[in-house]
Amino acid sequence: MSDGSPDLPEAAVRRLESNSFSSGLSVPDFAACLDLGLQPVALVQGFCVMQWGWYGAGSGYMRGASPYFGGQQYPGAYAETYRCPHGFVSTEHRTWGQNIEQPWVEAAWAQGYGSAYARMLEEAALHGAHGAIGVVDRVSHLADTGTTEFHFLGTAVTVEGGPPPAGGTPWSTYLAGQRLTKSIEAGFMPVAVVAALASVRVWAYCMTEYLMEGARTWGGPIGPQEVEQVSKAHMAVRQLARKHVREQLAGDALHGASIQVEKRELAAGDEVIDCTLRGNRMRRFKEFDEVPAPRPTVRLT
Repeated sequence: MSDGSPDLPEAAVRRLESNSFSSGLSVPDFAACLDLGLQPVALVQGFCVMQWGWYGAGSGYMRGASPYFGGQQYPGAYAETYRCPHGFVSTEHRTWGQNIEQPWVEAAWAQGYGSAYARMLEEAALHGAHGAIGVVDRVSHLADTGTTEFHFLGTAVTVEGGPPPAGGTPWSTYLAGQRLTKSIEAGFMPVAVVAALASVRVWAYCMTEYLMEGARTWGGPIGPQEVEQVSKAHMAVRQLARKHVREQLAGDALHGASIQVEKRELAAGDEVIDCTLRGNRMRRFKEFDEVPAPRPTVRLT
């Protein structure tokens, strides 16, 4: 906003101004955080809705669009070309195919994800928090609208006797409870949650089309055979996701990584493969130092 105040919805401002307390932690995670010297102060969230699925020529953000529609070139983007081994067969015979990265989809996803994430941290900062733990992010696609919703949820915490966060921006992590305790015990402190989407479009050529349709080709039946174009697309999309996340780490380590792959079949062997990689950006701040065992709260003798 022009007056320098955070760009938060009115409902979020009212929630922040109230005296209510909230947390997204389970009872064991809450207890573990207190034992670490972390004081939960509020449940914080961020939200963003992105629309980049308008259809037709010139729609550079269209899911599955041709790289030539947007009129923009993306140097360095992954592309691999396949050509028909049969020669001319008919006008319907697909003599050319390609696996191609879709940077316009990746950029739109990163914009929505980053906006929702930044809004969650804005709420945490307004509470004077040092960090946000137990972060959960949900990315959902609304069918037939080209619209994607990004929602972040986390528990803002303060560190007893800790200095303000560097740059005024709280740190964040998907971890909480015992997993966070073990990371700190091993000498790793959370810096931020990181995530990236890689998207590859498969334009099938004749062999891929035949193999994806079943057990026959234009020349007759065949036995078991690898669909090379699709296999390479799956390998490439995972490598691209790792590359995009590595660029965000700036030399730090990635802990607790999770990978999710979504495939949308189009027609005649064509498909879009999206790979999302998430994890915790962690930085070593000490050698292994065992955390003292917590005091029992219930005795059986």
